[in-house]
Amino acid sequence: MSMSLKKTPIPEQDPKIRAKNFSEVSLGYTEENAATEAERCLQCKKAPCRQGCPVEVDIPAFIGHIKKGDIQAAADNLKEVNSLPAVCGRVCPQEEQCEKFCVLGKKGEPVGIGRLERYAADYLLKNAKPAEKLEYGADAKRVAVVGSGPAGLTAAGDLAKMGYKVTIFEALHLPGGVLMYGIPEFRLPKAVVQAEIQVLKDIGVDVQVNFVAGKTLTVDELMDEEGFDAVFIGTGAGLPYFMGVPGENLSGVYSANEFLTRSNLMKAYRFPEYKTPIYVGKKVAVIGGGNVAMDGARTALRLGAEKSYIVYRRSENELPARAEEVHHAHEEGIDFQLLTAPTEVLGNEQGWVRGMKCIRMELGEPDASGRRSPVEIPGSEFEIDVDVIVVAIGQGPNPLVQSTTKGLATNKKGNIVADPETGATSKPGVFAGGDIVTGAATVILAMGAGKKAARAIDAYLKEKK
Repeated sequence: MSMSLKKTPIPEQDPKIRAKNFSEVSLGYTEENAATEAERCLQCKKAPCRQGCPVEVDIPAFIGHIKKGDIQAAADNLKEVNSLPAVCGRVCPQEEQCEKFCVLGKKGEPVGIGRLERYAADYLLKNAKPAEKLEYGADAKRVAVVGSGPAGLTAAGDLAKMGYKVTIFEALHLPGGVLMYGIPEFRLPKAVVQAEIQVLKDIGVDVQVNFVAGKTLTVDELMDEEGFDAVFIGTGAGLPYFMGVPGENLSGVYSANEFLTRSNLMKAYRFPEYKTPIYVGKKVAVIGGGNVAMDGARTALRLGAEKSYIVYRRSENELPARAEEVHHAHEEGIDFQLLTAPTEVLGNEQGWVRGMKCIRMELGEPDASGRRSPVEIPGSEFEIDVDVIVVAIGQGPNPLVQSTTKGLATNKKGNIVADPETGATSKPGVFAGGDIVTGAATVILAMGAGKKAARAIDAYLKEKK
């Protein structure tokens, strides 16, 4: 049989039905789909796909196991290096990473590496036996991990396997960080995240929630008073940016962070079972073009908005969101107002949003990043009738840990300065990685940083003996 140049399609919920529910959009591969897709892998000796994986998955090896029908071996192979394969299989931008280097991609579509990863990881979740608790020596060193997002979870998992006693400190009431509060249920079910975290708890990672580092205890106190030998900071980027336009402080304007956290962690999507209402209004405009903006617009639709807009100042080609997210948003009927920038939020007498003034843009010369800069078209102002606005134009670092840690160098944006290869900061024994260092980026890059830092912490503690 000849090799298909197209990926095996993945079954999905019908757009009309899913736009009204929070169940997962993508239903995952069946056994037959997975076998067909695995057959497309050429099992390259040099495997260029591997250079695109921040967590060093042996891609041909795990796909080779699926080819042979040994799904357990495929899953075990993934778990050796990746603490969160069921998460990565869903939210990792494979098209920009491993799949970008796939040899098949030169002539047709690359192998669906992410879809196969999800298939193997889900098999493991369904058939998992509790992981064996690791045995620690009496002289095992202790490492504190601040923040339980993708960077912290990865560092914790790797360090535990290296023989360190790890405690994760999380500010919120459930661990998972952005995987829990930022990514909607229809893209990443909470149960999947918690099942992956449960494996870490099973092997002996201690998880402390409702612990606000910098308030409950500082990093210095964790080391000097609590006796931790090293600290990894993975507190992410949780501080929203706003547009700086008039009327932005009216009622009915949310940061994407608040809007998604209310829906995700406070379970507003299960109102009235959970009394944490979220005011969605009839017409919602989400400002921005990244994955967070798509998540916001698609969440608004599911929470009952009649009309949900994406307002973005560049064209469709420049949207930073994953192509798959944009495609899903179009299918669900999200209205894209492209080459459009908000200039003012309009309010009624009660102080609530009643609309938004916008101006049309055109693309001018490329800016420093190589993207063409949007330029206002004079006289093209118009109004959009909306009653809720969600601002999704990025977020920065929360300053709490940095401001309470003596001798920790930060840059002018407030991010922690850390060595990109080791995560080492200006403070001995303190390492950092993920969005707190790089600014808002992807789950998988944060995981890669957690992996590198775990290795560096191991080297540091061995040297320090």
